[in-house]
Amino acid sequence: MRNAPGWLTARPIAHRGLHDCGRGAIIENSPSAAKAAMASGYAIECDVQMSGDGEAMVFHDFTLERLCAQQGRMDAFTAQHLCGLSLRGGADAIVTLPAFLTLLGGATPLVCEIKSRFDGDLRLAERVAACAAAYGGPLCIESFDPQVMAHLRAHGAALGIAHVPLGMVAQADYEGEDCEWSHLDAAQKRALAQFLHFEQTRPDFLSYGLRDLPHAVPHLCRVGMGMPVTIWTVRTQEQRAMALRHGDQIVFEGDFDHAPMVD
Repeated sequence: MRNAPGWLTARPIAHRGLHDCGRGAIIENSPSAAKAAMASGYAIECDVQMSGDGEAMVFHDFTLERLCAQQGRMDAFTAQHLCGLSLRGGADAIVTLPAFLTLLGGATPLVCEIKSRFDGDLRLAERVAACAAAYGGPLCIESFDPQVMAHLRAHGAALGIAHVPLGMVAQADYEGEDCEWSHLDAAQKRALAQFLHFEQTRPDFLSYGLRDLPHAVPHLCRVGMGMPVTIWTVRTQEQRAMALRHGDQIVFEGDFDHAPMVD
């Protein structure tokens, strides 16, 4: 494990960019959400899914229907097709990760979360690594999937990302019917909850779920090992206060009634 850079926790992190579909028609994971976050001085968290032809697309869901006027899996369509789809309720279309990085231009830190079906497919991880290797700005990579992060850890030098901080996203339990780990067995879910992958993943930082605080995993990582811990997803000032008692920075949504976010 290496020490994560100071920029990782220097600014609050806008979850999927600074989006607001209600008032501003700014949709999550969109160029407009990135621009709004940069204008307000925040870092950005984004999600990536893989297109059918292997490109990294800035998009959270495995399927299109929540955010686009089309149905189907992300990986059923080419990047060119996906980039032609408008995001529902806003002025933006889906973008590729390379286009998103070009937009940022190194102006603010980016936390890039690799979405995974926990199926052993590492193609998206390697495509994100290629994008990160070619990018000159502050960027780190994270995922819920230990196999993804263990692969990047083991092959970071060969992939050109030995300099890129790698982190785990985690929470206290992995139950639920409509999530990427719903098909995992009890032993696999227990291993995730208890952080039993640590020897393989050796994360530089941890991003932990607010709803499970306080918890031993973030406490031991932060206090026992000096690992930076970010807390997601913060939506109120009360949650912000809780998060900063147990972590080093917040991953947030909303504007908190325009209250100052930077300490």
